[in-house]
Formats: sequence, structure tokens, C-alpha cells
Amino acid sequence: MIPSKFRNVVFAFCMSLFMSFVMSMIITFINLGIVDGFVMKWMEAFVKAFAFAFPIILIVAPLVHKITNKIVK
Repeated sequence: MIPSKFRNVVFAFCMSLFMSFVMSMIITFINLGIVDGFVMKWMEAFVKAFAFAFPIILIVAPLVHKITNKIVK
């Protein structure tokens, strides 16, 4: 198992992986429809989206947690 001190990095990795995977598929479908080579175009978009999503979530997640805690309390 991964030590708990890496919780934020693991969270950011998993969140960015799932979100960029699903969102890149949706946006690729909206823009192109089901075309020849759809999966390859989707995977290209996914890799690009993940490359940005992971560091963004690493930076933004702590801020979002703080905002959420203020709203929920």
C-alpha cells in the first residue's frame, strides 16, 4: 500500500485520471460524433487532458477542500 502521507497525490492522480478519461470521451464525441478512428482521437485527447488535469488538481484541490469546509460548516 501507499503511505498515507501521499494521500493528496494519490487523490489528484485518481481524480484527474477518471475525470480526464470521461470528459475527453464526451467532448470528443460532441465534436466529432462516432467516426472512424474515434478511439484513437479520444485517447489522444485523454493523454493531453490528463497531462494538464493532474498538476491542476494537485494545486487546486487543497483550495477546494478549504472552500468546501467553510461552506459546509
